[in-house]
Amino acid sequence: MVLTGLCGAVLAGSVLGAPGAAGADGGTHHPDRGPRWQLKDSGTDARFRGLAAVSRDTAWVAGTKGTVLRTADGGRTWREVSPPGAAGLEFRDIEAFDGRRAVVLAIGEGDASRVLRTEDGGATWTESFRNTDAKAFYDCMTFFDRRHGLAMSDPVDGKFRILSTADGGRSWKVLPSAGMPAAQEGEAGFAASGQCLVSNGSRDVWMATGGAARARVLHSADRGRTWRATDAPIPAGDPARGVFGLAFRDRAHGIAVGGDYRADQPSPKAAAVTRDGGRRWDPAGKPPSAYRSGVAWFPHSRSTALAVGPTGTDVTTDGGRSWRTVDTGSYDTVDCTPDRGCWAAGEKGRIARLEGRP
Repeated sequence: MVLTGLCGAVLAGSVLGAPGAAGADGGTHHPDRGPRWQLKDSGTDARFRGLAAVSRDTAWVAGTKGTVLRTADGGRTWREVSPPGAAGLEFRDIEAFDGRRAVVLAIGEGDASRVLRTEDGGATWTESFRNTDAKAFYDCMTFFDRRHGLAMSDPVDGKFRILSTADGGRSWKVLPSAGMPAAQEGEAGFAASGQCLVSNGSRDVWMATGGAARARVLHSADRGRTWRATDAPIPAGDPARGVFGLAFRDRAHGIAVGGDYRADQPSPKAAAVTRDGGRRWDPAGKPPSAYRSGVAWFPHSRSTALAVGPTGTDVTTDGGRSWRTVDTGSYDTVDCTPDRGCWAAGEKGRIARLEGRP
């Protein structure tokens, strides 16, 4: 994909957050509305769109200039564990199995799209995939378990391309495209938050798209071999619009967020919900007030979720039907863990952990 397309526009870092009112701890929040983000000092100005939360104590982030950081003490300190020689790479997704094992995805045209893996907390890295097809541009990845995972590329020869691993990211192979529906003209994924490809359970996976006449969510129930596409009621019809992030709390209930990432353009319908695994998507009755790139369900809740973007954070307590803004700080991605550890990351080295419950 050319750099003026979906991934290229996001790659260029053109989504800039509006400044919010700084809180007492350096965050930007509304203290009378419950939860708030507590900013952590990352020691860098890299932009982090890749985030893998392991627990309240352990998290990984990946971003610009080939930067990877890891914390094991709740964000009090961050260790730079960037792969050697990766300064020219754009990391946009990271998946971690624990505090030692992680897989990171670099995006870009041709051989700029790569996958690297560590088994020792980032002390050493091994490159396990380097794209050799000039027409491919990888955006996101997801894992079903510690062994099985997928990565997605923008359409190649008219269909999205799926990469598969069955050994924890040590090796990868391209899946056959026979079960993939044809892509629309201009359709692609957004490498904005590491959430354009998400999974739940051992076999179900969903893909978010935009840039074409209709925004869509594609679903596979067999680990990416066959897919079904469904239109999503989120703004489309422009390379800057579509579904940017997905989250599923089980194989039926999901939330999609997105809109128009341009700061001077409104996003009046920035969220949608499904209750049947993505066969149908309904618009949120009261959506977030602006474009959102990342979304995560609050742990052990059937109705509460967080959505983040460059202009703030929104919370829903009714399963995605209505949202309210609780923070005005800029974040690109969000992730939560079973022990109720929710993390967010974004521009200018911003990393935060959620304090308080939505």
